[in-house]
Amino acid sequence: MEIWINPACSKCRSAISLLDAEGAEYTVRRYLEDVPSEDEIRAVLERLGLEPWDITRTQEAAAKELGLKDWARDAGARDRWIAALAAHPRLIQRPIITAEDGTAVVARTDEAVRDALSR
Repeated sequence: MEIWINPACSKCRSAISLLDAEGAEYTVRRYLEDVPSEDEIRAVLERLGLEPWDITRTQEAAAKELGLKDWARDAGARDRWIAALAAHPRLIQRPIITAEDGTAVVARTDEAVRDALSR
C-alpha cells in the first residue's frame, strides 16, 4: 500500500494517523517532491476508475492560471489534463491510497481510508 500525501494537508495527516492506528503497512510518497510521471498518473487513474479532471483540485492557483474550468472533459482532452497534473502536482487531489488489490481510493475521509484497508 502506498499513500500520496502533502504533509501540510490535514486530510493527509488524518489518513496517516488512521493507517498508523490500524497498524497498516504502507509507504509514503510526498508527491510534491517525488512528482508522479504522466504514466504513473495514468496508472493511478485506472486503479481509481476516474478521469484526470475527477482528481484535479480546480481551486488551486495553478488551475486558475491554466484556465482548467474551460478545458474540455472528454477523451480528446485526457492527455492534456494528465500533462497538467504532472507539470503542476499541487493540482492532484490528496491523499490517494493505492490498495493491495490493485485498486486505489482518494482517501479524504476515514471511511475511504478504511475502505482501502479492507481491500
